[in-house]
Parts: sequence; structure tokens; C-alpha cells
Amino acid sequence: MRMLLFTLSVALWAQAPMNVIAKVYDGDLSTIESELVPLVEAMPEGKFGFAPKEGEFKGARTFAQQAMHIASVNYLVASTMLGEKNPVDMGENENGPASVKTKAEVVKFVKESFAYTHKAMRQLTEASLTEMIPNAFSPKSKSPRAAMASIPVWHSFDHYGQMVIYARMNGVIPPASRR
Repeated sequence: MRMLLFTLSVALWAQAPMNVIAKVYDGDLSTIESELVPLVEAMPEGKFGFAPKEGEFKGARTFAQQAMHIASVNYLVASTMLGEKNPVDMGENENGPASVKTKAEVVKFVKESFAYTHKAMRQLTEASLTEMIPNAFSPKSKSPRAAMASIPVWHSFDHYGQMVIYARMNGVIPPASRR
């Protein structure tokens, strides 16, 4: 499956009118998207409220909150990169809008966050990478656009790792780990 995705990515990359910088950042975003979205879809809806209780997990986000947090941060960073007002309610602790509750709604919110973030990545150019823009988490300070562009990838992978553990604790083998 990964080889097929890689082959398709290379084929699309060669045909797409995007510049190299945009292709690299957008490709990295596609990599985590291709692992995260199937994981969210694989978790049974009845387990979306799961968070470990044994050990040092007091206050840990639930599986659904992890997914919503990733999506919310995607929106925040992408809107900052685009110079637009954030189109979503960040919710409490950056866990997204409280109105998003069902598995279908969470999956949709996550997918839409990636679509919006792809829009921001596809705008990147060699010149824009070093442009100083407001920091998404501290708007009074500035950061290079490249620093903001890296966040959706590393941040998503960080929470994806936690979500993989949650899934495995509930008997779900992550789609990216299946043979």
C-alpha cells in the first residue's frame, strides 16, 4: 500500500504545476494524512471516548480529542500561513468545536483540516519560506513561514503516535501497520 501511495505521489508530483518547495511540504503533509485519517476511521465509534487510565494519564486527551486537536492545530497554523482568519472554533484546549461529536463528524473535521492545510502548503515558494509571519501560537511574535509550515507534519505525527497506542490498547491494529 505504501509503495502504491509513493508511486502515485511521485507520478502526481511530476505532473503537478506546484513548485518544488510546495511539493515537498505538501508531500510531507500527505504522508501523515495517509496514516492518520485511516487510523481515525478504523477506531470504533464506541472507543472514541477512550483515554488510558492506568499510569500517568490523568487529564490525557481521548482518542477523539487527539484527532480534533490535530485538526484544530492544522487549521490554526494553515490560516496563519495564509494570512486568513481561522475558519474554525479552536474549542477548549485546542480540541476543536464542541459541536463535533460523532465519529462521522470527527472524521469529516479531520479530513477538512488537511484539505485546508494543503491549500496553505501549496502556496509555499522558495521566497515565502523565510518571510516572517505571525507565530500561530503567539501572534505578537514572528516566525519564519517555514517554521509554521513544519508544524502540521511533526505535530500530527506526535499525536498520531499516541493515537496508535490508544488503538492498540483497544484491539485495533493501525491500518499503516497491517500487512
